[in-house]
Amino acid sequence: MRIDKYLWCVRIFKTRGLATEACKKNHVSINNQKVKPSKEVFGSEKIGIRKNQIDYQFEVLDLPTRRVGAKLVGLYYNDTTPKEAFKKDEMLKFSKDYYRKKGEGRPTKKDRRDIENYTDED
Repeated sequence: MRIDKYLWCVRIFKTRGLATEACKKNHVSINNQKVKPSKEVFGSEKIGIRKNQIDYQFEVLDLPTRRVGAKLVGLYYNDTTPKEAFKKDEMLKFSKDYYRKKGEGRPTKKDRRDIENYTDED
């Protein structure tokens, strides 16, 4: 089974097009080698996926014949992603927590002056 079809069948990506695009952008690897969307996947291979700034690791258990329901996904792959990857994502969210709310636009002139005063004092 093709890797893009497999990723879609086991619901890692919502559409097959997104899975194909991830492969083309070198976000998908099999046994630590970047792959094209047409690469065949077999049982007991290790798949690495870079998605939403997290490096997911999966082990293929079996190949489905068609797209499976969310409850049956565990029969086809084993998630071996380290917990540190998710902790890193949480820390990244906290580091981006500015005093400005999302969608407020560019910094104001006052904000720019405050930034310059802060950086000039060092």
